[in-house]
Amino acid sequence: MEITAKQKAIGKVGGVYAAMGDTFTTEAVDALTLTYEGIKGDYHSGITRKSGAREPWYTCGTEMRNERQLTLLCPRELAAAAKQMDIAEIKPEWIGANLVIEGIPNLSMLPPSTLLFFEGGVTLKVDFQNGPCKFSGAAIADHYPDRDHTDLSLGFVPAAKRRRGLLAWAEIQGSIRAGEAVRAQIPEQWVY
Repeated sequence: MEITAKQKAIGKVGGVYAAMGDTFTTEAVDALTLTYEGIKGDYHSGITRKSGAREPWYTCGTEMRNERQLTLLCPRELAAAAKQMDIAEIKPEWIGANLVIEGIPNLSMLPPSTLLFFEGGVTLKVDFQNGPCKFSGAAIADHYPDRDHTDLSLGFVPAAKRRRGLLAWAEIQGSIRAGEAVRAQIPEQWVY
């Protein structure tokens, strides 16, 4: 079995967003103030959440750990998905971004348990890649009324595979602002 040594990568926060309404779409904010529940009042806040279609091994609605507190996206990956969909852009807030991270290559491919240390003192722990879904695709299609809504909604899924960003949760509380540095501590890895 081949084992890859732990690594580091440095990036920067390109934008901060929160979903303070009754939908997953977000809006730019000055800062994200994180507790162990995530962003207070955000659509995805909470220490626990109800299971859904992504967890078919549980009865729908089972209370479970909320590893989906934050969505992290990379602008280069969004641009690549938009190009594959033949659209001008995918804005991060359309698909529920909380953080846009610049400068870390292949952000969506960071492995689970990667720690993200932010300049202001916050630490996030990566759970896993965020799987693209037709609901995010529909949110994108809403911004392109001249295109077939269903085709664009469903086209997001293959275009964003391994480009949909990461899901993370707050390990150390605090605030994150746009422009601050972030260091990824990538754990030792292997394929089981």
